[in-house]
Parts: sequence; C-alpha cells; structure tokens
Amino acid sequence: MVVKIGIAKLGNIASGVMAELLLDERADREDMETFMATSGTKLQEKDIDRVVTNMKAYGPDFTVVVSPNGVLPGPTKAREDLLKAGIPVVVITDDITTKKEQYDALKASKFGYIIMKADAMIGARREFLDPIEMADYNGNLVKVLAGTGAFRKLQVELDKVIDQVKAGKKGDALVLPKVVVSSDSAVKGEFTNPYALAKARAAYEIAQAVAGVNVKGCFMTKEYVDYVPIVCSAHEMMRKAAALCDEARELEKGMDTVLRKPHKKDGMIVSKTKLISKPE
Repeated sequence: MVVKIGIAKLGNIASGVMAELLLDERADREDMETFMATSGTKLQEKDIDRVVTNMKAYGPDFTVVVSPNGVLPGPTKAREDLLKAGIPVVVITDDITTKKEQYDALKASKFGYIIMKADAMIGARREFLDPIEMADYNGNLVKVLAGTGAFRKLQVELDKVIDQVKAGKKGDALVLPKVVVSSDSAVKGEFTNPYALAKARAAYEIAQAVAGVNVKGCFMTKEYVDYVPIVCSAHEMMRKAAALCDEARELEKGMDTVLRKPHKKDGMIVSKTKLISKPE
C-alpha cells in the first residue's frame, strides 16, 4: 500500500522547509508519496483557498498543515475545510501554547498537532531583514531544530500516522499526534555525551527565547533606532544557538556515538551509532 500524504504550507516556518523531506530523506521509500501545495509567503484567503482546493483534488490519506501562528483565521479555516472533506489533519506550528483559549480549543479538537516551541518568529523589520538575512536566519533555525532532536520527534510522530494508514486505519480511526516539542522532549534519547545534551538543550532554550525578543522588536517598539538592535540581537541569539548544536554534534562525533535512524524502502526505521556499521 502506498500512503498519500498532503503537505499544505501556509506562509513559512522553518519546520515547513523540511516537513516532507524528513519522511523520505533518500527519496527511495516505496510505501508513501507526498504532494505539497503552498500559499507562498502570504496567508491571504485566496492563497489559502488555492492550497485547500489542490489538496482536496489530490485526496490524501491525511494532510499536514504547516503554518506560523496556527490559530490565525486563515490556517484554522484551511484545516477545518479539509476536515469537512473527510481528510484528517495534523497541524505543525510554532509556539501557540501562550494563547490559552485557542490552544485549549485545538487540544479539544479532532486535529492532530505538533507544536515546535523553538520554531521562533523572524525579525521582520525592513530596516534589518533583507532576503539574505532571512535565509541566514532560517538556516540557523533549521540547524537548531535538526541538531537538538526536534525534527526527529516531528518525523517520528508523522511516521506513526503513516504506519496506521498502512495497517488499514483511515479517517476518524487514526490516532493523531498531540505533541508539544519542548527543550526536554527535543533532546530526549538523542545524545550519549551529557555535555552534548546540555549544549543542545541550551540551544533549544535560546531559540525559544528568540520569539519573545522578536515580538518586542516587531510589535512593541516604535522607533527604528530602537527596534533594529532588538531584532538584530534576536538573530544573534539564533546564530549562537546553531553554534551550540554544532558543538554538541562534534562531541558525539568524538565518541563515535552520533545517532542515525534512516528509513528503509518499506518505511521501517532502523538505527545505528557507530559510523562504520550498518543500521539495524
């Protein structure tokens, strides 16, 4: 059986850059296929409707809806429209746990969710952010989500849904993830060296804090002479977080204990730590 997975990207967060790639890192899985539709950079109604229309036409077994601030009206309507069409939905978004009423509603809903607490808002001020700064920031953030173990947790949760579909479950019978990836859960099971774990955990904590700094710089500060240093400092924080992830991985390399969990062609996840060995 080939599982059909829809990836609906509404706007951009770093988790969306890698969502479908994490499921088929060598592009040789025979048990699944993905179709990706995107609204581009914007969250306008017409852009989101285009994504939903294309996703319905594809007819996936389930859809992953990736967006910043997943409780906004646009992303909320998108997943509700997909659910009405009988398509189960897993929401991947940045930290919405502080928006208590909306978060409680998401928890009580039929939607699955994976909340990536470190997938922090960018410093989107014109006096600071140009295309290269944007790309550099997202590169550092991807490094943090990969190096801390957060991406592995996301991938494993989606693989659990794929396995259920392969076992014959569909629609409301699917048990969808309801997961918040915190600094503790991101690093769990990823490291042998305790100093590597501590560095990765520190990186995740820093990345989480970046969001608050950028909110201050983007929404709470009026004069550019004041907000430019604020958003710049947030980007420097993310750069240091990425550097800590490099340091953590180098410690694991030195012990020959880097954890690798590739997919086989049938979707099975195998595992190894020794570099010169075969995964089992």
